[in-house]
Amino acid sequence: MIATQAKLVYQLNKYYNERCQSRKAAIAKTIREVCKVVSDVLKEVEVQEPRFISSLSEIDARYEGMEVISPNEFEVVLYLNQMGVFNFVDDGSLPGCAVLKLSDGRKRSMSLWVEFITASGYLSARKIRSRFQTLVAQAVDKCSYRDVVKMVADTSEVKLRIRERYVVQITPAFKCTGIWPRSAAQWPMPHIPWPGPNRVAEVKAEGFNLLSKECYSLMGKQSSAESDAWVLQFSEAENRLLMGGCRKKCLSVLKTLRDRHLELPGQPLNNYHMKTLLLYECEKHPRETDWDESCLGDRLNGILLQLISCLQCRRCPHYFLPNLDLFQGKPHSALEAAAKQTWRLAREILTNAKSLDKL
Repeated sequence: MIATQAKLVYQLNKYYNERCQSRKAAIAKTIREVCKVVSDVLKEVEVQEPRFISSLSEIDARYEGMEVISPNEFEVVLYLNQMGVFNFVDDGSLPGCAVLKLSDGRKRSMSLWVEFITASGYLSARKIRSRFQTLVAQAVDKCSYRDVVKMVADTSEVKLRIRERYVVQITPAFKCTGIWPRSAAQWPMPHIPWPGPNRVAEVKAEGFNLLSKECYSLMGKQSSAESDAWVLQFSEAENRLLMGGCRKKCLSVLKTLRDRHLELPGQPLNNYHMKTLLLYECEKHPRETDWDESCLGDRLNGILLQLISCLQCRRCPHYFLPNLDLFQGKPHSALEAAAKQTWRLAREILTNAKSLDKL
């Protein structure tokens, strides 16, 4: 048994050094190319409207503010400033979302975003996005990369298609630090020893983001509060939780397997599903020794089996917001196909570690 485990860890390390590292290098190269174009567009936006300041910055050859959705799909989070005169309201009526309401009607004129405040005092995510979309469309026509970049039509999101190969979504957002959403109050579970009180305090201090984007849990519901709602996002908190042991390495292997074998019609699985299941695996294996390099094979198998179970049940709860189902709106046939394909993948890895050479 131990020899089999050691063989799997050896093959996984080899897979990581060859496949995962080359995936990372290719994505890093794409990001540099894409960020040049996006920065140029955002510079034009800033000239027209100084409230939208680009928060895309290069630090140690890495771009901050850029999320990789898949090797050809990216999201840039554009942080807006001054949210002070609003109260943050998440009463659970909008799963995965919250609204920003004026704390006092008289403060309307003090807000930097005064014209996007609705009659009932909400700061409308949709109105801000609509204004931003208009600005980006004008900037695309003026920027020095106008030959290789165009807006993606038929969506209320702000999306650019670059060189016909890459799609970048630019999402206006507020950073919320020092508060924690009520809808995530059940975290951490009291009976689970991971991640420990110090890390919990760090994560909660890190806070979360409020994004102006379409919320899939609200699709089809078109009341005004819903179209004004902001989507909760916890990427910095999640990244902080995945520090230490072989967690990041495990995520890298999962993303590579997904890109190579689980990119299926109907887009049932993305890298965020992998990240979410990795966080649940951390809870199931709370000791740091469970995340030693020698346990990489066990952790990977655990996550793939959990993924199959979620796909078969057609439900994948968000890690911090368990009422939010990350499979919502995905076609059942696509989830079924993904379950079969994940099972083939898991069986192959479990029964023959050498198969990783071909995967």
